[in-house]
Formats: sequence, structure tokens, C-alpha cells
Amino acid sequence: MSTTSTNHPSKDTQQLLTQLKNIAAKDTVDATNLPAKIYRDAGIASLEQDKIWKQDWVCAGFAADIPIVGDYLTYSIANEPIYCIRDADGDVRTYSNVCRHRMMQLLEGRGNKPRIVCPYHAWTYDLKGELVNAGQMQNTINFDKSAHCLPEFRTEIWNGWIYVTINKDALSVASQLKPLDALVAKFNLDQYVPVLQKDHIWDTNWKLLTENFMEGYHLPIAHKKTVGAWVGLKDTVFPDTSHDAFTYQTFTKSDDAMFGRAHPDNTTLTDEWRYTSVMPTVFPSHMYVAAPDHLWYLSLRAKGIEQVAVRFGVSIAPEVYHSIKNKEEWLTELEIFFDKVNEEDRHLVEGIYAGSNSSFTKPGPLSWLEREIHDFERYLANRLCR
Repeated sequence: MSTTSTNHPSKDTQQLLTQLKNIAAKDTVDATNLPAKIYRDAGIASLEQDKIWKQDWVCAGFAADIPIVGDYLTYSIANEPIYCIRDADGDVRTYSNVCRHRMMQLLEGRGNKPRIVCPYHAWTYDLKGELVNAGQMQNTINFDKSAHCLPEFRTEIWNGWIYVTINKDALSVASQLKPLDALVAKFNLDQYVPVLQKDHIWDTNWKLLTENFMEGYHLPIAHKKTVGAWVGLKDTVFPDTSHDAFTYQTFTKSDDAMFGRAHPDNTTLTDEWRYTSVMPTVFPSHMYVAAPDHLWYLSLRAKGIEQVAVRFGVSIAPEVYHSIKNKEEWLTELEIFFDKVNEEDRHLVEGIYAGSNSSFTKPGPLSWLEREIHDFERYLANRLCR
């Protein structure tokens, strides 16, 4: 692997960037995969850190995961620890998850706190990140609690999702995703009920998992025991034009599908939308399936080159959730099912990463069902090659 700085990429990294730019410039019908080394190059990873993770919006989770005042979840952006919390006004806000005293991490996982108390020296912050108590600081000259508030990061809620960025100049999520809004808004996702959320670490490069999610080509083969048998690949539809901030596809579910069709009590979806799903990928790393009865999502963070942190969640349409009589049993079966789906994908993307170490690989042609991979390649080129 080559070493580099973002100001002076190595020769190997420069060659990969040239290949990326050339592949992105192709028409979709002539598109290919990316070269294998782009998933293993330290110079590419360094550029991604500065030009992607520090610049764009990422999804920390679903707003309904933290519905009550004081509810929080933790996350990270470009290795910056953060937490999202529901404040006393009902708004979701995001702060640095590092104490202003001695750099101790304040919170872990998920939970509820009326105030944020550092486990090291009990410096205490309110729900707006203001330091309200710092014991034993009375002898420190000119100590002013108001000078030690937690840094706050830009946060937007869009169709129920929590988006955060450390880039003060980034265009708003609403403006970037406006062309997608009409499709996603059909489902009223902000009303869906969260039932499952897990965090995993997979041994692969984050781009491989992103690419895997956004194509249905592998579904009948790799997921034949789970979701693959229900998806009508021939009904897959892609947007007419490519967009800088996202891509998506729609597809239908068959009559015998366990998931993906509207409940009889759903009165908002009509015609084909009662069995049609939308599968957006919001670049760089938020991807989900919005279906009439449920949604499931992944939110990714690169952990170096060889690992990716995966936040996975499932939410259920309210009419479905309220119709379930034995919720505990039903949710156990749902968790088992989606664990199988994730394991099927994990086997794939870890295997692809292992294969990317071969010296005999070369970029292969893309199927029409892999159209979104080419959209992703264009996104990467727009961010990394300029």
C-alpha cells in the first residue's frame, strides 16, 4: 500500500485516481468495476477522510430511536466522537462526545440522561451542551464555565433520519435530497416504530459494502434463502438522471413476500405503491430500504482500510406494529431473519475484500442491475479527483 498526504498523493495513488476518473466518465452501458487496489490504498483512504467524511453529511440513525427528552445515541464522524440527544425543546442536537476537561469520552452506546456527567471528574453538561457544574475548580484563576461548552455540530432531520456534518459550509440535506423527497415521503417514515438496532464491525473496505447494498443483481443467488426469492428484478427502475448526493432504485415484492407489502390498515399507499419499495443510497454511506410495511438501513463508517463500522436498524410501519399480538415472539423471528440477511452479505463483502488482494484482478463490466455502482463511482470521482 502506498503512503501519501492529501496535498501530495503518491504516484500509485495518482494512478488510481486517474483510473477512477476515467471509469466515472464512461457511459453507464460501458461502465466497469473499480480497480482492486482502490480498496486497499492508504492514499485513497486519506483522501476519503478529508474530502468525504469531513465534508459530507452522514446518518447517525433514526430520529425515532431517541424519542424522549434526554434520549441519546453515540456515533463518530471522521474519527470524531459525537452524540445525538433529544433536548428539552424536543429537538435533536449533536455535540462532541469528549469532555472539555481531560478528553474523557462522555457517553457510550445509547440511553437517556437528564444531564451529561463525565465519568472521570464529574464535569456536568446540560442537554444544550453547556457546562453547568465543575467541582473543585474554585481555586483555578479566571475559571469560567461558559468558556467550556461542548462543540455543537450541524444536525438536520430529513424524513425521520438524523444527518450530521462537521462541515459548516455543506449544503443542507433538504436541498441536496429534494429530488428524492417525493418518493421517500410517500411512506411517512418518521411514523415508523424502531424495533431493532445493532452495531457491527466487518472485515472489509467500506466502499465494497456500499456497492453491495446498492445492487440487486446478487439477490437471487446470495440471498436465495431470505429476501432473494421475493424481489422482481425485472421491475427494477432507476432514476432518469444521476444525482450528486444520492442514487436509488425501486422494485416490487411478490404476493408471497414475508416483508415488503402494505398492511390492510394502510390507507395512504395506493396501486403499485402497496408492494413497491424504494432503496436509496445517500452518499457516502447511508443506505436503506423503505417498504410499505417496514424499513431497514445501514449507516457505515470507515475504520481504516480493512474494516467498516456498520450501524444496522429495522423499523416497522405503525399499523403493522399495532396489529402484532405476540410482539416478543414476532420481533425475535424478525431479528433472526435479518441476522441471516446480514450474515449473507457479510460473507460476500469480506470475501470480495480478500479477493481484492489478488494480482490477477481487473475491473469487470457492470450489469444493468448495477447502475447505482456507476453512480457511486461518479460520486467518488467528484469528491476525490477534483
